[in-house]
Amino acid sequence: MATNKDAFRDYLQLEKKYSSHTVTAYCNDIASFESFNTIHFDQENIEQVNYSQIRTWIVSLVDNDISNTSVNRKIASLKAFYKFLLKTKQIKLSPLLKHKALKTPKIVQIPFSEKEVEDALGHLQNPVGFEEIRNKLIVDLFYTTGMRRTELIHLKVVNVNLPSATIKVLGKRNKERILPVLPIIINQFSLYLKERSFMLSIVDDDYFFLTKKGLKLNDSFVYRLINSYFSAVSEKVKKSPHILRHTFATHLLNNGADLNSVKELLGHSSLASTQIYTHNSLAELKKVYGDAHPRNQK
Repeated sequence: MATNKDAFRDYLQLEKKYSSHTVTAYCNDIASFESFNTIHFDQENIEQVNYSQIRTWIVSLVDNDISNTSVNRKIASLKAFYKFLLKTKQIKLSPLLKHKALKTPKIVQIPFSEKEVEDALGHLQNPVGFEEIRNKLIVDLFYTTGMRRTELIHLKVVNVNLPSATIKVLGKRNKERILPVLPIIINQFSLYLKERSFMLSIVDDDYFFLTKKGLKLNDSFVYRLINSYFSAVSEKVKKSPHILRHTFATHLLNNGADLNSVKELLGHSSLASTQIYTHNSLAELKKVYGDAHPRNQK
């Protein structure tokens, strides 16, 4: 079993090119089921389990107040493992072949309004010093490029090309894409780089965005930064870098951008992923339609 698990981990890392966080999550889910199977069925080899055993695990997770969303994620990990075993001819049939995902509530991500973004950036007008200049650039970069939090954190100095007004980011599965930088924030890049050059100590020199101690940023730092600035201007429940990415896509669509272009900017592999952003655009379109159509004025 250890051999198959190790091979599966290598497959996720090297062939599927998943992030280390995703690989760890997949392997932890498989280890969790393996442990459950050993305790409840006295069977260590999960290559030979049947769906009834997996169903018992699912019921146990639900009984322990694990959300349907989390259960579905764990089952997705198992599905991927059994798909790998099929691919490598370790098994002939997946025990999850006929499994149907648990129903989950549809969560609507509510983007910031244009005014909320303007107000947040208003609090960052005329930044002074390294941290304020960096923070303003981060907020503006999220909103004007739609990049992911991990893409911003791992942005390298060498991948910022000011003469061509572009940046190269490394997205999911190590897919690179080039993003345009609006002229309005080019000067902010230069200003930040100037302040960065004055730092006395830089540990992570390759990375573009740094803390005041010269270290590369981390997930919680970036989340707190965005949450802090938008908490001052918005009462929305979620105020995160992902909502700012969602806002970027929604505002582009509201202003006439086509879905394919937004897909490329976001780095989605299929239109299906991008279409989740269209519901807000449709709402805006309905409002304009309702306000403008003569038949609605009577």
